[in-house]
Amino acid sequence: MIRIEVILPKNEVMAVSEGLKQINVGGLTVSKKRGRGKNPGPEIHASKGTEVFIPQFSDKYVLEIIIPENMEEKAIQIIKQNATIGKIFVHPVLRTYDIKTGAEGEKAI
Repeated sequence: MIRIEVILPKNEVMAVSEGLKQINVGGLTVSKKRGRGKNPGPEIHASKGTEVFIPQFSDKYVLEIIIPENMEEKAIQIIKQNATIGKIFVHPVLRTYDIKTGAEGEKAI
């Protein structure tokens, strides 16, 4: 199993989610966080436009999904098709347990 983490600087969460539903990805977790990348965030005009402020951090959307390894390429392709900018990270998952049912491994996802 793998965990795919997607960091999106623009809110394209619904488009990615709908695409992942097409390949039967059952669930995903979405978080809104603040951070910075290589490029600075957009300027904010304050004091009736007389001052310009560039925020140190901007809003980011983080999606996390756990899927079987054989779905990795399809999932990444869907994410790339439905998002215009961002980063994708792939992490190995050693074990998975469902607390309620006691299922383990891929049965738990």
